[in-house]
Amino acid sequence: MGREFTALFDEWSESYDRTVAGEDVEYREVFAGYDRILEAVAERVSGTIVEFGVGTGNLTEKLLKRSDKVYGIEPSEGMRREVSKRELPIRLLDGDFLEFPELPERIDAIVSTYAFHHLTDTEKDQAIALYSQLLEPGGRVVFADTSFASTEERNEIEQSALKAGFLNLYQDLRTEYYTSLDVLNKLFTNHGFMVSFTRLNRYVWMLEAVKLA
Repeated sequence: MGREFTALFDEWSESYDRTVAGEDVEYREVFAGYDRILEAVAERVSGTIVEFGVGTGNLTEKLLKRSDKVYGIEPSEGMRREVSKRELPIRLLDGDFLEFPELPERIDAIVSTYAFHHLTDTEKDQAIALYSQLLEPGGRVVFADTSFASTEERNEIEQSALKAGFLNLYQDLRTEYYTSLDVLNKLFTNHGFMVSFTRLNRYVWMLEAVKLA
């Protein structure tokens, strides 16, 4: 599942919060409205929540204002070390979107921010099939991540990054597994979800998928 990115996140763990705060000019637009994006995800879920890609725990803190049962799943040892410093009352597990320890109770919601693109579209399909089994009717998946409304939009954003001289961002856009809203809609619909999308900044869309009967 994108475990090939784990070493990168181990290295990034100590400076991640500075990046999302906008200190890295290349990624400032990607993380524009970061706190608002986290709030938008957190406010749509309740009950027992699983968060994939916990990172340093920024979304986790907001989830805990709405739930006292949060399971955090994070493949990066460096990130798990950073979030552990916050001493949050969660069960923090070593795992990823596809492989994680068995959960001991029924799950009401699955959330993630800035992480689902680490899966190929085939892996995304496998993950969504798994989440469909974990969730009861009415259960929710809420993801916020970089996605594209069209091929034209993707090309425009890539060329904009290149023109600005943001070569690291351009390389990320070209090599990581960012996908389109059409693909995400099809994958979730095929596994029994009703899907809606909300744009949160130029790069980031929020996907809300509700499990049907």
